[in-house]
Amino acid sequence: MKNVYLLGATGSIGEQTIDIIQEFPEEFNLIAISGYSSLEKIIEIGSKFNLQLIAVKDEADASVIKAVFPDAKIVFGPSGLSDLAVYNKDDKEGILINALVGMVGLKPTIDAIKIDRDILLANKETLVVGGHLIKELLKIHPVKLYPIDSEHNAIWQIIQGEDTNTIKQLIITASGGPFRDLTRDKLKNVTLDEALNHPNWSMGKKITIDSATMMNKGFEIIEAAYLFDIDIDRIKPIIQEDSIIHSMVEYIDNSIVAQMATPDMKLPIIYAMFYPKRVDSVIEPLDFNKISNINFKEVDYKRYPLLQLAIECYKKGGSNRTVLNAANEAAVSLFLNQKISFLDIESIVKSAVDNHKTVIDPSLEEIYEIDQLTKDSIFKRYNK
Repeated sequence: MKNVYLLGATGSIGEQTIDIIQEFPEEFNLIAISGYSSLEKIIEIGSKFNLQLIAVKDEADASVIKAVFPDAKIVFGPSGLSDLAVYNKDDKEGILINALVGMVGLKPTIDAIKIDRDILLANKETLVVGGHLIKELLKIHPVKLYPIDSEHNAIWQIIQGEDTNTIKQLIITASGGPFRDLTRDKLKNVTLDEALNHPNWSMGKKITIDSATMMNKGFEIIEAAYLFDIDIDRIKPIIQEDSIIHSMVEYIDNSIVAQMATPDMKLPIIYAMFYPKRVDSVIEPLDFNKISNINFKEVDYKRYPLLQLAIECYKKGGSNRTVLNAANEAAVSLFLNQKISFLDIESIVKSAVDNHKTVIDPSLEEIYEIDQLTKDSIFKRYNK
């Protein structure tokens, strides 16, 4: 039985992970969780499992949770997330599942790697912002880093047993988001509710907005470059509206292998949790009798400028990825709070990147400093 240390237990990925643990109680033991401010969800989870550690937002929340679970270790804030990541550091069979959203996910990942703990990764910022740091750490520490995102998990499945030197290109599919059929002109007046109405997936609010701008796909391309050690020019996005094909790999003999499945995040989570074996699950299988066709559409970079910007930031290197991510986090937050329009997200992010002076190979401390300065500047301008 593996012990599970779960960052982001109250989010979409976290909740589905808990469902899987309940489905396979003889395989996994949930002993530590973090939750931001969803105290009711934390208490609900704690009532189902014998948790040893719970990480919450702040000291006030910690007092509330401590009163409910007096026998558990209660920690809070960013340091609490790191406490969770390294809890029971001698547990060599345990796995950290990082399902956090945002920059807060980077340091716990680094801390877990330093104690040689295997990681199942759904936190995009870990590689988007800190990929160069993670890459160096993995040269020293014998840690397995397994991707949970459906696109990267699909590529990981496809390349099993293959010589990676024979890969011609990675093809990452995208749904196109809720506005894939709208012109740029029509995007000027889209509402928050419309932006949150994803056609295929049920996800958290931030990642749903990132899907609408296709920034999410830009992040995934950056992640893939680090995960699979491949030049970013050999990673191509393509729109596959049904989200039935999750990614493809083209080999040098021009054969293309695709991974297909019902759009259900439990599949990649289960694959990563049980790797290297496959197990029966409750995920609905594809019924080819109900699929009349599978359509592809070329990505229009002018239609999705943030996708192109993400690729450019990776190529520029250094701290550009940090500014890209920080500005996007801030802009999406402003949009979710209805303080800016949908297209303002693009202009805010581009302006931040254009005005940034690159720091080569930023340290963890520099990354967090640049992140905070970028966000503070944007929030100061729009939170009036």
